[in-house]
Amino acid sequence: MRALTWHGEKDVRVDEVPKPEIVNPTDAIVEITATAICGSDLHLYNGKMPSMREGDVLGHEPMGEIVEVGSEVETLERGDRVVVPFTISCGSCWFCETEQYSLCDNSNPNAEMARKMMGHSPAGLFGYSHMLGGYAGGQAEYLRVPYADVGPINVDSGLPDEQVLFLSDVFPTGYMAAENADIEEEDTVAVWGCGPVGQFAIQSAWMLGAGRVVAIDRVQERLEMARSHGDAETIDYENEDVYDRLMSMTGGRGPDRCIDAVGTEAHGTGLDGMSDRVKTGLKLQDDRPYVLREAIKCCRKGGTLSVPGVYLGRTNIPFGSVMNKALTVKTGQTHMQRYLDPLLETIEDGEIDPSFILTHRADLEDGPDLYETFNDKDDECIKVMLTP
Repeated sequence: MRALTWHGEKDVRVDEVPKPEIVNPTDAIVEITATAICGSDLHLYNGKMPSMREGDVLGHEPMGEIVEVGSEVETLERGDRVVVPFTISCGSCWFCETEQYSLCDNSNPNAEMARKMMGHSPAGLFGYSHMLGGYAGGQAEYLRVPYADVGPINVDSGLPDEQVLFLSDVFPTGYMAAENADIEEEDTVAVWGCGPVGQFAIQSAWMLGAGRVVAIDRVQERLEMARSHGDAETIDYENEDVYDRLMSMTGGRGPDRCIDAVGTEAHGTGLDGMSDRVKTGLKLQDDRPYVLREAIKCCRKGGTLSVPGVYLGRTNIPFGSVMNKALTVKTGQTHMQRYLDPLLETIEDGEIDPSFILTHRADLEDGPDLYETFNDKDDECIKVMLTP
C-alpha cells in the first residue's frame, strides 16, 4: 500500500509499505478515506521528536471504512464508517476506567522507553515515534487499529468526511483545552496560537460560556479565521506587545483563562525568543517555551492556564510566577474517547461545522509537498486533508 513515511528532518516521502494485518483478536483494519496533517506532525517533520525511525508511517488523524475485524471485536463490523482517535486506549486499565484515556497503562508496548524519560508512560499514539508505541500512522491507504472496540467512533449519518474527520484529534483537543481552562460565565479567555487546535479552542470557549475571547498569532490568515469564524478579538504579536495589550483590554487584571495552543516550537520575539532558539540549538533545552512564559506572565492572579500545545522535554519556565500568582495549570494529551459522542452530536445538530478549518484538499501523493507548505505557512495553509 502507499503511505507517507518519515526519513529524517524535513524528509517525508510516499513509499510502498506492507499492508497491515490483524495481529491481535481485538484489532480492526480500516481502509482510509480521509486523513489530515496535524500541527503536531510538524514536530516530527522538523526532527524534534526523539525515537523516530526511518520509514515510520506518519499520521494520527484518520477516518475510513472497516474492512476486517479480529475475532474478539464486538462493536464494529465490516462496512462501518469510523473516525479513529489519535490515542490508543485499552478501555480496562484504571486510567481508562476513570476516562483518562490518554494515560492508558496498556497500549504502549514501549512503555519502558517513555518511563525513562517521563517517569511514567502515557498511552500509545498512532504514527508518533517508538517511544509512544511505534504504531504505524494513518496517512496511508490502510491502518491497523488496536483495541478497536474502545477507539473508533461509528459515523452512520450522511455527513461528509470533512465535517467529521477532525473528531480524530483537533476538535476534541481544542474542546478539552477550553474545558481544562475552567471557563466560567463571562470570563475573558486568551488563546495563543490560531492553528487548528487554537481555532477549535476559540469555538469551544464560546460553547462553554466565555464572555470574551482574544486570539494571538502573527499569521494573517489565521487571525482572520479567528475573527470571522471564531468571533474573537485578535492580537498580532509581531506588531504589538501582547502583555501590554492584554492588560489594557482587561483593566490591568489580565485574562481569566489562558490557553497555550502553540507548544514546543513557539516563534518568540526579541531577546527572549532569540534566547530560546539559541538554547535549543545548543541542546540546553528541548522546547522553545516563549508562549508558555508569556501566558504565565499575562494570566490574572488565581487564573487558569491550559496547555494543549505539545511539549517534548526540558523546558525553562518561571515556576515561581506560577506559584506566587496561584495559577492552576492543566495539561495533557486529549482523553479522546470522553469527547467523541458528545462532539459528534454537536456536529449532527448543526451547532458547529468543523470543516471551516480546512484550507487544502489533496491526494496522498501530494503529502510531502503539503508538509512543506504547512510547515512554512505558505499558500494560506491552515489545515490539510488528504484522500488516499
